Amino acid sequence: MDSAALISGGAEERSRIQTALRHIPADDRDLWLRIGMAIKASQGEDGFDLWDEWSRSSHRYRETDARSTWRSIRPEGGISLGTLFFEAEKHGDLRNRSGKAGRTAAAPASGPVPVIGEGGRGRTIPPDQHCNRATLAIYASRKRLPELFLRSLDITEIRYVGGLALRIPYFDREGNELAARIRLCMDKDVDRDRRFAWRKGDKPQLYGLWRIGAPEYVVLVEGESDCHTLWFHGIPALGLAGAGNWKESRDAPELERIARIYVIVEPDAGGQAVERWIQRSSIRDRTFLVELGPFKDPSAMHCADPDAFKTKLQEALDRARPVTRLIEAEQTRLAGEAWALCRPIAEQSRILDTFAAAYRAEGAVGEERNAKLLYLILTSRFLSRPVSAAVKGPSSGGKSFCVEMVLRFFPPEAVYCVTAISDRALAYTEAELKHRFLVIYEAAGMMGEFASYLIRSLLSEGRIVYEMVEKQASGHVPRRIEKEGPTGLIVTTTAVRLHAENETRLLSLQVTDTRAQTREVMRAMARPARTKFDAAPWIALQQWIARSEHRVEIPFAPDLAEHIPPIAVRLRRDFGHVLNLIRAHAILHQGTRERDTAGRILATMEDYETVRELLADILSEGLEATVSPTIRETVEAIGRILAAGSDEVTITQLAQVLGLDKSAASRRAASAVHLGFLLNLEDRKGRPARLEIGESMPERVSVLPSREVLHRCSVDRGVWSSPHPPRTIDGGTISVAVDPAEHGDARDTNRR
Repeated sequence: MDSAALISGGAEERSRIQTALRHIPADDRDLWLRIGMAIKASQGEDGFDLWDEWSRSSHRYRETDARSTWRSIRPEGGISLGTLFFEAEKHGDLRNRSGKAGRTAAAPASGPVPVIGEGGRGRTIPPDQHCNRATLAIYASRKRLPELFLRSLDITEIRYVGGLALRIPYFDREGNELAARIRLCMDKDVDRDRRFAWRKGDKPQLYGLWRIGAPEYVVLVEGESDCHTLWFHGIPALGLAGAGNWKESRDAPELERIARIYVIVEPDAGGQAVERWIQRSSIRDRTFLVELGPFKDPSAMHCADPDAFKTKLQEALDRARPVTRLIEAEQTRLAGEAWALCRPIAEQSRILDTFAAAYRAEGAVGEERNAKLLYLILTSRFLSRPVSAAVKGPSSGGKSFCVEMVLRFFPPEAVYCVTAISDRALAYTEAELKHRFLVIYEAAGMMGEFASYLIRSLLSEGRIVYEMVEKQASGHVPRRIEKEGPTGLIVTTTAVRLHAENETRLLSLQVTDTRAQTREVMRAMARPARTKFDAAPWIALQQWIARSEHRVEIPFAPDLAEHIPPIAVRLRRDFGHVLNLIRAHAILHQGTRERDTAGRILATMEDYETVRELLADILSEGLEATVSPTIRETVEAIGRILAAGSDEVTITQLAQVLGLDKSAASRRAASAVHLGFLLNLEDRKGRPARLEIGESMPERVSVLPSREVLHRCSVDRGVWSSPHPPRTIDGGTISVAVDPAEHGDARDTNRR
């Protein structure tokens, strides 16, 4: 049972109920049900005869319906006698103005007032503390609102932890009670705020959903009392139970169809918290920030002058600032600060080489190509289709270390890291996934079939749309969950291959497994500790890029499409990866790139050449147009062992010849078997492999054409691409100008 016990009356209360019921018509079913809820909340099962007698005055009365409905009513449903007496007065009964029978306001006392404390023992509360207790009379007086109006909102007095308190119910749009908030005191204590408590098990919700319907606008406020004030003046309002209690997945859908949302920003830390979350919310484009001048909130404005309230509020709404304007100003300021810090890096012509040097200086050994690719892949998060990758290698091969080292160069908002996710975690997560990378430190952590499906949807469709049935107080109702992307994925794994549908969506990056690499790693670990790495300029670079241009034009893209042989269906997806990595490289180097007349960054041959150097082998191997050096070395080693007289080769023999441990040799052999270049004669599960040569390996072929071939085609078609156009920089603004003498025109582009 709820610890907040309602105060109930006796015979006098029943008499007042009977009198009030004579003035209320029983024909409206919704009203009929609410009156039944009010009577049952006060009288319990003994109230049925009162309700039934009144119900019989309707021509629609059916006894079986009345009894079954009564049984379905919960006494703690949130509707109280205040509703009954309010409806009675509305229909002509003027004898119930005092409100609910049995409720007496706790007026200020001249001496100490005894109350019941813990364990039933009496204690004494000084008069000033007693006056601070929240009762309807005191609350109505403080807020300058009619007590009867407050009762009509189903606000009731209860006894809570030894004293009177207000119970404020929260209903959904259908009128079902979701939660109840208890207001114990009117004012904060000197050392702490103990004014509010939630009913056990309840969580914060939006307050006022049952009242708003579908208005053209709504005023979003902090707390229930501001809602009461606005409702009293006929203004649609919703309340947050605290500035930090906005929950995007729960609250934003409730405001979906409202064209204008006015948010009252209070002049305190709570107001600052509101400004922070509103800039990240999906409602921001329809939201306006309202400041009330000398008044803290609508309640204070009303209390100062109730008659002038609506006029003053309208003036404040007219002055409201669009959140989009606030965001633009904030983005401009942050971009300027980031540019000042990252400018020495952003102006360089080969930023990835500078990154590789910093990567080595931080203590990383080898894997520079993988590190550069990961850096470029993470920068692709600003595109509509980010490039994703799987970092593969044996256990302890340095997969996670490589990823972690690269992530040090990125701000926290660029990635969302997990070690594992449950099947439906992505659908329910509160984390923002838009233009962000999901990093999973082991592919086994996403092995659930449904989790794998959600990830594929996020990568391919750029969003997750998940429809489900949810149990609520009103029964089972459909619920639609949407998570906006685009989102990229980086995953590490010891597996040779992932799920077939995931494998084609990711670039496969193999870590080095040689003994020489192991030696270099140990040497690096043995060196003295280095000075602390200063990642601030690199993080600032990504933050500046986040607020800069992301549109890229690739003038030579048609020629590139013509010169890549269409040898596999997978190229339909991989060609997009190539283009997006070129775009990411151009975005990274936009400080030294020309713009077209629409302000888009123009990619150059330098962008293509860098991507080709990093990606050509990986792309060809993924298409099985060529064989990686490690697989070729493995197959050739098997051939030498067989040529020496062996009929078959074991993993132990292979490891000895290659100078690897058995784990690394086994992974290489498994990859070669999968590609068909080796055969495993052992078909019994769990038995040692027996290897022999399979199909012939293809010659070394590069799918991507050389820079020279591509450049020649671009020149023939009249497409100009310049790596280093003249430029001037002023503060955080980059102005790139094309030499008119050389190119016949001049185009200036400014970009923060």
